[in-house]
Amino acid sequence: MRKIIAAALAAAFFITGCSAELSVRSSSTAQVSESVPQEVQQKYVPLNYKEQVGMWLPYVRFPEYMQGRSEEQFRKEVGELLDDAAAESVNTVYFHVHPMGDAYYSSDIYPRGEFLDGNYDPLAIVVEEAHKRGISVHGWINPLRLQTDEQLRALPEDYIIKKWIAAGEPFVKLVNGRWYLDPAYPETVELLRETAAEILGKYDVDGLHIDDYFYPTTDEEFDREAFELSGEPDLADWRRDNVSRFVKVLYDTVKSFDRELLFGISPQGNIDSDYNSQFADVRRWAGEEGFCDYIVPQIYFGFNNESSPFLTVLDQWEELAQGSEVSLVIGLAPYKLGREDKWAGAAAELEWINDPDIITKQIAAVKESSADGYALYY
Repeated sequence: MRKIIAAALAAAFFITGCSAELSVRSSSTAQVSESVPQEVQQKYVPLNYKEQVGMWLPYVRFPEYMQGRSEEQFRKEVGELLDDAAAESVNTVYFHVHPMGDAYYSSDIYPRGEFLDGNYDPLAIVVEEAHKRGISVHGWINPLRLQTDEQLRALPEDYIIKKWIAAGEPFVKLVNGRWYLDPAYPETVELLRETAAEILGKYDVDGLHIDDYFYPTTDEEFDREAFELSGEPDLADWRRDNVSRFVKVLYDTVKSFDRELLFGISPQGNIDSDYNSQFADVRRWAGEEGFCDYIVPQIYFGFNNESSPFLTVLDQWEELAQGSEVSLVIGLAPYKLGREDKWAGAAAELEWINDPDIITKQIAAVKESSADGYALYY
């Protein structure tokens, strides 16, 4: 993974230069008056940046540097990864702490993640090592996605999801062999609030981050009962309101701990699909105050993509966020380098193979746009 990061970011360094300017949320040390109570002096000051250069640390990579590692080995692996990132101007990492009803941190709510087989706390180590290097850490959670049915059978009976299923509660639904929270219910929204509060209360993270796992299906049967009880006339509008409700709760929970902490959302890049397939009201979130601080659309398209060319989609997101206080950070896909893009259309299928400089060019385009930064998924 270190080689992938170094190769993909090498050219980007010459475009971005040194680390972006610290925002007013900087954790730089200041003189504190002796008259200030000690508990106030010791309060953590979140570290964030005006221009974000982000990097996702997803659970799918955990086997490479977590599984089968001792605490010392994991710390060494993380330190080297962060050194590579910092050398190439990355100033923010989104660490996958809650991918699917599990925890890569010390949780009283969720079972530990399957790739964590050592006796240590990954999030605590990532926070410590990142902050040593001046890198901001945002805890990345998937709000609705849970374990597969098979995985769930192996978990303790007192796990709240298993208790809900055993009691026949409608709060969780099985879709294609995987369980998901149904956001229509206050109980699920409260569980999400507790999840955020647990992370924020235990760790000096600099924010929380969610990605594009919202409604797992458009099937009307998923939540027919709750919709009929709601009395609302339109299913799609009702679902979008459900998602916006828990997004708002997560934002408010983050701000209840510290107004300087950030809450970010990373939806898929296609705005119409966000709106109509996952019922993610990105127009509202990016345009109204109180839903997120930054939004990171995953514009994982090449310049020649037949249905969603990169520059066209970038323009759409710029227009959507125009005049808003929400920061626009563009998600890019170096993981596609050297691979066929079979969904891009015949003319663009080999673009990521034939143009090894595509990420460098996309970063340049972002720097010329009104966006406030970019983030990289490997």
